[in-house]
Amino acid sequence: MHLLAAVLALLSPAFHHGARIPARYTCTGANVSPPLRWTAPPHGTRSLALLMIDPDAPGGAFTHWTLWNLPPARRSLPLHFRWRWQGRNSAGSTGYTGPCPPAGPKHHYTFTLYALNRMLTLRRGAPASAVVSALVPHTRATATLVGVYSR
Repeated sequence: MHLLAAVLALLSPAFHHGARIPARYTCTGANVSPPLRWTAPPHGTRSLALLMIDPDAPGGAFTHWTLWNLPPARRSLPLHFRWRWQGRNSAGSTGYTGPCPPAGPKHHYTFTLYALNRMLTLRRGAPASAVVSALVPHTRATATLVGVYSR
């Protein structure tokens, strides 16, 4: 008998995978985080983490949002979500900063949800590099949602 591995899926009621992120969630709009939803993580998950990164930024990958230690029973984040355990984004502030690419071709914004086998012991405002280093060895599953935006 073969057991299927748990599949973690991430989506947003605000935009579909591969579709344009509405201006409301960008620097040209209200600059608030979009609502997100996901399926149940694998058994044994102790916490969830989320990263939003623009790999197309002119200076290299730009981190828009990191958060961690979400309870594994949680299945969504509401619009304009605030959380105690958020990291510093590449703009230098703690929490979410929306897409704000230079004029030109569309950028891809990757939201990745991580199911972890432990809570992370990071301080609030930790840089993205510290978040990634802490979560990689404890990742049980991931799910990705990509939105695009251009100005």
